[in-house]
Amino acid sequence: MGRIKFVRRIKFAKHAQKKFLDLGILKLNSPSLRGLLQFGFSIKYSTLKNYYNGTRLISEDFFDDLCEIALIDKSKLKYKYICGNWGQVKGGKKSKKKKNDPTKNRTWASSKSTIRPNH
Repeated sequence: MGRIKFVRRIKFAKHAQKKFLDLGILKLNSPSLRGLLQFGFSIKYSTLKNYYNGTRLISEDFFDDLCEIALIDKSKLKYKYICGNWGQVKGGKKSKKKKNDPTKNRTWASSKSTIRPNH
């Protein structure tokens, strides 16, 4: 099996990723965030919104393309490169439960007697 290639991501300071995208919109005279897609970027609008909201880190390819098209000088930006799988949790942790845990196997009838009204 082949190795999975992770695309590096760009990590800005807090709220600087949104300012970077706003700078790209301004320099390209784009009417909105959605207007950036007319410049030939091969990403979905939902991904672009996630970049703008800061829920996802910008991919290195998109960062390089936007800097090139919008004529943004990278040396004036403060950012660092991060491995593409940064922040991901290794799979399988949810399925590792203790078997025969008596607190997890209570039925409604047995737990009903322990509930008392707050009078």
